[in-house]
Amino acid sequence: MTSHMKIIPLSEGSFTIDHTKIFLPFDTAKDDLQQRSRGSLLVEIQPFLVVTTKDLILLDTGLGFSENGVLQLYNNLALHGYSPGDITKVLMSHLHRDHAGGLTVTDPYNGLSHLSFPHADYFINEKELDFALHAGNASYEADRLSILEGNDHVHLVGDKGMISDYIQHELSSGHSPYHQVFWIREGDEVIFFGGDEAPQLQQMKTRFVAKYDHDGKKAMELRQKWWEISLEEKWEFLFYHDIKTPVYLAR
Repeated sequence: MTSHMKIIPLSEGSFTIDHTKIFLPFDTAKDDLQQRSRGSLLVEIQPFLVVTTKDLILLDTGLGFSENGVLQLYNNLALHGYSPGDITKVLMSHLHRDHAGGLTVTDPYNGLSHLSFPHADYFINEKELDFALHAGNASYEADRLSILEGNDHVHLVGDKGMISDYIQHELSSGHSPYHQVFWIREGDEVIFFGGDEAPQLQQMKTRFVAKYDHDGKKAMELRQKWWEISLEEKWEFLFYHDIKTPVYLAR
């Protein structure tokens, strides 16, 4: 049995980031990486929409940039014929600002914030939300994320389990202490989203230990394990930070 899940990258653009953790826009046609501060990394910011027979699934939500007062993520969806109200599930790998910036929007008239996708169920690791709100870590915007507490649309999941019988989530804890990854299986198709533990194709093929990871050695070992299994099971990878290869079928 085959599946025809549709994958749509929703790129917010290319950026560089250094030790300041500030994302600076980068034009790959004009800008020179060597002119950026030492140690700058070049990354894409790229949420994904996955269309299955049951759901419209958003995987992470980008930096949350707005264009003329409208969330860029909304505009990206509209380019493909979808609206915010169409999204049925939002799966969050973790809550760092470059992945969770589009979770909420602020009403320009009354200043009140609300979840960006009104009809969606949100799936977030329960320990990740607690850590984001209370650890005082600069990678999280705790004030903005507080709206997630006690919300009926937000489902706080444990270390391992299934969502709607076909989406598997698992705590991985490499990039951040409570980072999680997802497999979406339909028919004989497997889509894998590894967030910041499988962020770029090149990192899957090399023994790369990232200094910015919570546990770089563990993240590297997970990448090696996932890559080996993916070649056998022909996973489709979604690479959130890959400039050139957002989607890759392992073979």
